[in-house]
Amino acid sequence: MRAFGMFNYLHLDSWYQDNVYYIDQYGRVMNVSVTLDTALQKPREVFRLPTDLAACDNRLCASIYFSSSTWVALSDGTGRLYLIKSGKRGNSASEKWEIVYNEELGNPFTIVHSVSFVKSDKHSVAVLLLRVEKDEMDTKGSGYHIVLEWVTITESSKEGDRRYEIFKRRVLQGKSLPHYAAIEPSGDGLMILSYKPFKFMQDEEEKIEENADEKVTNEKKDPLYYWQQTEDDLTITVPIPEDTVKDDIKVHFSPDNICVTLKDQPALMEGKLYSSVDHESCTWIIGENKSLEISLIKKSEGPRWPELIVGDTRGELIMDPAQRSAIAESLMHLTSEVMNSNPDKEKPPCNAQELEECDAFLEDSASLCRFDGDTLKITHVINLGSNQYLFSVVVDPKEMPCFCLRHDVDALLWQPRSDQPENMWEHIATFNALGYVQASKQDKKFMACAPNHSYAALCECLRRVFIYRQPAPLPTVLYNRKEGRQVGQVAKQLVATLEASDPILGFQATNERLFVLTTKTLFLIKVNTEN
Repeated sequence: MRAFGMFNYLHLDSWYQDNVYYIDQYGRVMNVSVTLDTALQKPREVFRLPTDLAACDNRLCASIYFSSSTWVALSDGTGRLYLIKSGKRGNSASEKWEIVYNEELGNPFTIVHSVSFVKSDKHSVAVLLLRVEKDEMDTKGSGYHIVLEWVTITESSKEGDRRYEIFKRRVLQGKSLPHYAAIEPSGDGLMILSYKPFKFMQDEEEKIEENADEKVTNEKKDPLYYWQQTEDDLTITVPIPEDTVKDDIKVHFSPDNICVTLKDQPALMEGKLYSSVDHESCTWIIGENKSLEISLIKKSEGPRWPELIVGDTRGELIMDPAQRSAIAESLMHLTSEVMNSNPDKEKPPCNAQELEECDAFLEDSASLCRFDGDTLKITHVINLGSNQYLFSVVVDPKEMPCFCLRHDVDALLWQPRSDQPENMWEHIATFNALGYVQASKQDKKFMACAPNHSYAALCECLRRVFIYRQPAPLPTVLYNRKEGRQVGQVAKQLVATLEASDPILGFQATNERLFVLTTKTLFLIKVNTEN
């Protein structure tokens, strides 16, 4: 439902202001551009999909993404991807769109994002495709999973023949629709904001290799030593070969370190102890069952050691039942059988009655992940907690799309900066109270904002469009009578009602205008004047 029922059929060309596109039922890509202030040009056909779309049964909506000012990625909804050299687009552009690459890529998909980049003198276009597929293994859930396929198509010149072919195909799988997914401008990484995690699916050969490696590393080894502790001492037991005699063993104690060696072999145990010991009182003996038993006396009585030697995972801590129950008891105050065991406390953990209906989220919390394109591993993760995702917008077409999150009552706009690993997400704008206002709109379908953040807007499924301007200085003096203070700025809210009751299928915002597409009409709403 979310992937295709909420699909935005109107596509904004961010490279050329005030140019929108839609693909009609005959597979024609139609361009509409603004000529005068609010006058729209007659829709003109810029491209026609070559296939007969009606013949495909499980077809999805056709989708388009403007990878650069001269490249376009296009899907006909049947599973075929077209890479198109459009030349300069825009108002006076009449260059013919030329198919440079087209191929069947499996099940039908929609295009989520696309970028064009040049690496080592070769031009590439990376495209992110989204599919919803049946999951035979999932018997308890919905029976479906989401597949994101990251395809890189690169220019290759063989014997003077310049053509484009697939360089890499990578597949990620998850159990929820990503709110946001975009490829970095350099083509080196991918960012996904989703409720449930995504992970890369490997080829069968890679899987077999990795499993073999894992077997080698995961064969469970017996611990090298066992250790126990009381409040004032520690006992270490190290298994040693049968024929070991006292002279073969060397144990060196110091206040913070220990070193144990057998004959002329490398050290059995060596390293910095978790805490200081009274090294002069430490002893060792060879036990009856051919094991070396070392006794350490703690310098400060009481605190439990979480590890014996810092960073050494080769030992195993053995606890007696009395110690286990003592630890459990000491943690009891942190947990409770009851949700709020002491409601009269000054600060209750959370008062559900204070939350309004519009504050209840459908999802627990989403997370934002950055995947590295080479290692396919996650390099950055941010848990968004209750910061609900609202919408995404292209502020600068050369950068990744921005996403807007709810923070308390406000909405904050974040710009991903893949070239700044230390500060990968930059806060660039705030829409005051938008988080709260949008939550009360039960019938909202699309949200957007102007690339220069001068206003935010949302539309319902039918007729109504709400526009929220940023605060602006007042030309006249205004007083707040209640508080007796002068008001310097006011943020205006506007409501536009469309003269049609057809369902709204597309919604896009530019700095000056809003475009609203219904099944029969394209509406243009003038929001700002240029100055």
